[in-house]
Amino acid sequence: MALNYSQIGAPGREKSVLSRKRRSAVARAVNYIEVLKPLPSALLAFIGFCAAVIAGQGQLNPRLALVLAAVLIASAGANGLTNYLDRDIDARMQRTCYRVLPSKAIYPPVKVLPLIIGLIVIGLVLAWYLHPFVFLADAFGTLVAATWRKKVTCVYPQGVLASCAPILMGWLAVRQTLSWELLLLCILIAAWLPLHVWSVNITHREDYRQAGLNYFPINLEVKDSVRVLLVFSLVLYAVSIALYFVGGFSWLYLALANILGILMVYAGSRLVVSHATKDAWRLYRLSAFPYLGAIFMVMCLDIWFLR
Repeated sequence: MALNYSQIGAPGREKSVLSRKRRSAVARAVNYIEVLKPLPSALLAFIGFCAAVIAGQGQLNPRLALVLAAVLIASAGANGLTNYLDRDIDARMQRTCYRVLPSKAIYPPVKVLPLIIGLIVIGLVLAWYLHPFVFLADAFGTLVAATWRKKVTCVYPQGVLASCAPILMGWLAVRQTLSWELLLLCILIAAWLPLHVWSVNITHREDYRQAGLNYFPINLEVKDSVRVLLVFSLVLYAVSIALYFVGGFSWLYLALANILGILMVYAGSRLVVSHATKDAWRLYRLSAFPYLGAIFMVMCLDIWFLR
């Protein structure tokens, strides 16, 4: 029987082709996930879940899983939409030009719209199932996130309204009444967001300016804008302590709120003294999960174990 040398190694080549196809499919999936800003979306979903726990006084039930899913899907859809709308600006900046859409890892950009629109619709459907008020919070948050972007301050009012939507969704899914505690949670977000966003603006100030952006605080000298951040860090600290009294939390929350608040004030004070971009970046890193995630987490732990 004659040996066909052209067939030698064919199974290996087939496996190699299949392996490359799998890697390519995984890479495409990762690109689409990156458009949705998974880490910020997860943080928003987490604080929305925590708001539901706080509203329900720590009661655990299957509804909380639905709240988590609704806020995560809605946040991913809204973040994906802002990523899509800001792609041209991102392409002009060194910090963001390698993101999926500006770098054309997904091209044309409209290929992401079915995923984004689908997530927004699914989020709205889940929100409506939870309660019409939750639907309104979701719809309003998505609307303001997609409009008036990178204008005036990039934070007030649209950024704060969009960031408060997960809090409102979680709270209203469990308790359809407003309270001082809910108001303080929203004020906490309103004081936190400038620290989180403006510290990035200050870190990459020249990059933003070269891209043609000139809103606050980019349009100020660093020595002037960092003073505003210190004021917000003090307000954030004060609001977190006010939540201790209004929310009826115990020593666990009070201890962590003081530690985190002092760290944020210290980071803001250090930035005022140094005006250094590295200190602005440290403030940004501290403000994300170490601060916001931890303070919401300790609220839940306080309710579950010390009430």
